[in-house]
Amino acid sequence: MAIRNSVLLGTLGKYSDRFHTYQPAQSFEDRLRASEKLKGAHGVEPVYPQDIGRQGEYLGALKACDLPVSAVNVNIKGDHEFCRGALTNSDPEVRALALDYIKSGMDMAVETGTDMVSVCPLIDGWDHPFEVDYQAQWNWMVEALREAAAHRPEIRVSLEYKPFEVRNRITLGTMPRTLLMCEEVGAKNVGVTMDAGHALIAGESPAAELALAHHKDRLFYVHFNDNDRQWDWDTLPGSVNLWETIETLYWVRRLGWSGWFAYDVFTRKGDPAEALEATFEIMDIFEGLIDKIGMDGLGAMIDRGEPGPAFRDLIKALV
Repeated sequence: MAIRNSVLLGTLGKYSDRFHTYQPAQSFEDRLRASEKLKGAHGVEPVYPQDIGRQGEYLGALKACDLPVSAVNVNIKGDHEFCRGALTNSDPEVRALALDYIKSGMDMAVETGTDMVSVCPLIDGWDHPFEVDYQAQWNWMVEALREAAAHRPEIRVSLEYKPFEVRNRITLGTMPRTLLMCEEVGAKNVGVTMDAGHALIAGESPAAELALAHHKDRLFYVHFNDNDRQWDWDTLPGSVNLWETIETLYWVRRLGWSGWFAYDVFTRKGDPAEALEATFEIMDIFEGLIDKIGMDGLGAMIDRGEPGPAFRDLIKALV
């Protein structure tokens, strides 16, 4: 399978936590230029409105980039208006603003030549008991996404789930909840981004969730990164959960899925561009390892279902 690697432009910019700033801010143009130089990069994912501008003021720079756009990332969590929720905010004016962001992002997708927007509604959820009306929150999100889907049926809306951060509990926190949302919205152009790191901290198996989304024809986008299953550290793929990462790639190939891979990989030490190039190379190495064992060989391991011979042969393939 030919992997198409997209650069999440935020990974080349400022990186901070509560204690330190690890990477300096970079202009939109500088991040685009850096992406063009990355060996193994095939596309970019800009953020609306932060990168593109609320009215598309910076579309010219994006169109001048040598790399195509994989998706427009619509940010409905960062602006102050959304601090108490976006699509699930109890204020209908705020909900309308969040919906307008998504519709505008879809318009920008048309302008950039992509057929997809990515939406990660991390600010939608709750922090403690007796805080929100769960049924109202769910219904507000269904209504908003239904209207967004109808705005431009030719543009796919890919929902990226995550169990926590920013909210302690996020409305779309797992693959099953997100697929249920897609089914209730009832539009063919609404699907799921399976982020491996988010699946891991949700206690899921990324390959299993990817297969489930594909089964429902809702697998639109795949993000790779890694963590310790306790926090979304956004480390390099396979740096912690090696076999889960390779298994996910195996299932991508077995299912015959084709599309964009993007990488939520942030580095505190060293050059972010170098870390992304290393990420692309790591993914190629994993694909080579699958070739070495063979799809039939991996399928036979699954058919037998016994860990002893399976991991003996998997580890043999590393040397």
